[in-house]
Amino acid sequence: MNQATLLLIPFATPFIAAIAASFLPTKARNAAASLSSLTALIGVFSLLWLYPTVASGEVVRFAAEWLPSLDVAFRLRLDGFAWLFALIVQAIGLLVVIYARYYMSPEDPVPRFFSFLMAFMGAMTGVVLAGDMIQLVLFWELTSFFSFLLIGYWNHSEAAQNGAKMALTVTALGGLSLLAGVVVLGRIVGSFDMDIVLASGQIIKDSPLYLPAMVLMMLGALTKSAQFPFHFWLPRAMAAPTPVSAYLHSATMVKAGVFLMVRFWPVLAGTPEWGYLIGGAGMITLLFGAWAAVFQNDLKGLLAYSTISHLGLITLLLGMGTPLAAVAAIFHIVNHATFKASLFMAAGVIDHESGTRDLRRLSGLRKLMPITATLAIVAAGAMAGVPLLNGFLSKEMFLTEALEATEGRDLSLLVPVLATIASALSVLYSVRFIHQAFFGPAPTDLPKTPHEPPRWMRFPIELLVLTCVLVGVIPALTIAPLLKLAVLSVLGPETPSYSVSIWHGFNLPLLMSAIALVGGTLAYVLLGKHINRAERAWIIGRFSGKRAFDRSMRFLTMTAEWTVRQLGSRKQQSRIRMLVLFAILAATVAAGATGLGFAEAGIKIQRPGIGFTMLWVIASGCAIAAAWQAKYHRLAAVSLMAGCGLVSAITFVWFSAPDLAVTQMLVEIVTGVLLLLGLRWLPKRSVEMAPSKTDFRSRRRRAADFAIAILAGTGMAVMAFAVMTRPGESHLANFFLEESYPRGGGRNVVNVLLVDFRAFDTMGEITVLGIVGLTIWALLRRFRPAEESRGITEQRRVQDRHDQRHEQRKSGDTLKETMLIPAVVMKWTFPFIILLALHLFLRGHDLPGGGFAAGVAMSVAFILQYMAEGARWVEDRLRIRPLYWIGGGLLISALTGVASWLFNYPFLTTYFQYGSLPWVEKVPMATAVLFDLGVALLVVGATVLMLTAIAHQSLRKARDVEPVQSAEEGL
Repeated sequence: MNQATLLLIPFATPFIAAIAASFLPTKARNAAASLSSLTALIGVFSLLWLYPTVASGEVVRFAAEWLPSLDVAFRLRLDGFAWLFALIVQAIGLLVVIYARYYMSPEDPVPRFFSFLMAFMGAMTGVVLAGDMIQLVLFWELTSFFSFLLIGYWNHSEAAQNGAKMALTVTALGGLSLLAGVVVLGRIVGSFDMDIVLASGQIIKDSPLYLPAMVLMMLGALTKSAQFPFHFWLPRAMAAPTPVSAYLHSATMVKAGVFLMVRFWPVLAGTPEWGYLIGGAGMITLLFGAWAAVFQNDLKGLLAYSTISHLGLITLLLGMGTPLAAVAAIFHIVNHATFKASLFMAAGVIDHESGTRDLRRLSGLRKLMPITATLAIVAAGAMAGVPLLNGFLSKEMFLTEALEATEGRDLSLLVPVLATIASALSVLYSVRFIHQAFFGPAPTDLPKTPHEPPRWMRFPIELLVLTCVLVGVIPALTIAPLLKLAVLSVLGPETPSYSVSIWHGFNLPLLMSAIALVGGTLAYVLLGKHINRAERAWIIGRFSGKRAFDRSMRFLTMTAEWTVRQLGSRKQQSRIRMLVLFAILAATVAAGATGLGFAEAGIKIQRPGIGFTMLWVIASGCAIAAAWQAKYHRLAAVSLMAGCGLVSAITFVWFSAPDLAVTQMLVEIVTGVLLLLGLRWLPKRSVEMAPSKTDFRSRRRRAADFAIAILAGTGMAVMAFAVMTRPGESHLANFFLEESYPRGGGRNVVNVLLVDFRAFDTMGEITVLGIVGLTIWALLRRFRPAEESRGITEQRRVQDRHDQRHEQRKSGDTLKETMLIPAVVMKWTFPFIILLALHLFLRGHDLPGGGFAAGVAMSVAFILQYMAEGARWVEDRLRIRPLYWIGGGLLISALTGVASWLFNYPFLTTYFQYGSLPWVEKVPMATAVLFDLGVALLVVGATVLMLTAIAHQSLRKARDVEPVQSAEEGL
């Protein structure tokens, strides 16, 4: 396996595990945890395997072409910084999985939790390894989506629901801003390839579009990393299970924003605008988060605001714009991930074993939980910046840069002073955490009696705390090589000399650290009792980001409701009228701006013959009659519409397009029957004969609709005339006619176009068809038929009475039921229609047919069975699983495209060759046929799903009416 292919392992394995975990039984906690642990372990080992390659300075790349002509490809890119970040994602993910195995209750649907967690791990790894900016945005939004599922995992909790919605709203809006910024940046550079973008720093900074690109991209980063004023979503996300908090808010979710800042630091940083935006947001967040953390009474709330503060520290370092500040930022990213993950896990242990996270109720836990207390104290010391722990090293680098980055500038003392104050506040809330939870008298009146957790639940905390100690004591042997690897990949030739040793002598940064340690501890000694009694943070307690968010959402909701009241309507007819009017307006504006491009007067147009003219007269008559009858005569309208469609199919035959004619005819049959079956459950419509104001308004409205229809139809006719009379030959049509066989291996140009040249479009279309089928099925599950359509209908009662009178007049066994012969014929046609569908499918690559036509034809076979014998009879004998057909069809189509990547070809590249079969001899074989098979399966699944949804209405028993006796009565 080459190095590039090895990149797929840490990226793809979590998604595979997520799918596998979703199929496990609800109580399979051990199996789901084992699967997830193995997945993360494989990711860690694959990254370690790639370490020698990355350490040599090589960038490992994997590329799978998608649309080479547009430079669109699936790219993975692994440099030193991405390697270190991906290792954090995978390694801490492994520890979180082990921890969650013991934290999550067996009563919870734990496999679903691990499925979400693995999907999130895959999305975060995709962000880190993205080699294309559009691809980065895609995985960026996936992290928002899967974090929404994880935060709202306990969906019975209102706090979890609100926290999940708030996190999704803020971070997804930031993702849209990031997308806009990426588009602008791609326009500046002329490519979305990460290698090209990262090598175009001067071009980007010299561009007039630099500022909008930078602002838009950094808004996405600031929202993700919970920087002021977007900080408010992170504390509300603490309603998630503690393993989620330990993972998302220490090593992954919130680190995505600072990862983005570091990734694009070489091309966006170094300008005054960057410093004002990033540095300003970082400084405000650093101070605000630290001050708010001091007053939190919930353990996870304290850690949440401390996370906001530390992310502000990293952002401030990156905003300084100097290489040494970037080094310190990367270093603190690693350190913060280790001590914050261990602290979240320790808080979860306290909550799990004592039943509360309230600091006002906790006390003296070091006597009842001595090992956990020791671990938490060491981790909190790292967070406070105590010497000989990893947090001290990166915080000392921060203080050094706070002094040097502002030297010689206006207000040069402001940044160092504020940095020292923020460090002191960090010490203050760390000391409060330690003292309130672990010292003092033994706790009383707790929901549970505290005790040590299971050994393996504590193991992840032990490993992380050991890392904090080893990095703090022997940084040269532990973190220095990895830090150098990441720094060199980001800064390149601009990498300055730096040191991560423990001792740099007596200097000003050391004095500032000492002042922070002593000042923070002394502040708690003097003010601790007052802080513990405070219900909210002093000074800033009244400023609530959540309140501002809620007011903004209420304003948007009220605006949307007002818009709906003014422009919307409950009637479908009014909505369609508005849609058509807007379409006419848009087409008129476009035509007025560019013209329709009519041909010159000298061009001759071939006049149609009398036969063709008659066909279109019939079609037009059907269309007009259908529109006229649609108001009160639904059956006539549907029948006339189907007739219009069949005339269109004949038109295709007239123009020598039998492939389109077959498809159009089959589609008209299926849609016509489904609509007619659906009419069975609608309420009756009646026409009032007496004239009234309502009748006058109805006539006026119908006249307006008639005028709109004439206008829209005339416009479409004019556009069609302009297109058909456009001078010159269609080079595109000639291309497909000439290249259909050499490149696609088929002589049926239409089918080759659908499954080869435009296969990606077809895949999108069948996906939409599948979604439509699922939507109709979901809607009809809640649909309740009209009162008069339930039970035995009036038509059936009349028919039954007629049969009884007819039976009295006859004697013997000569009487046959009216529908017996058609029902038998419909049942017997089933295998023949299946053979017809198979025939259409196999011949589709060279002759009229194809997967879509075959799928529709097979659907007709199932429709006839439902109509002949009813839903119960069919489903008792034919185990139809339409959802499996839809999923299988999509999977086959997608795998056909992915398989081309294995041979280093773009997505959905087809291959064809002639083979020999017994008795058949030479036959064409094309991989596009497999794609066509997926199309056929999905069409069958979607159509049968709609049919099943309609048919099952006959199985519902209505209240207060005669119960339905059998499925046959419904159809």
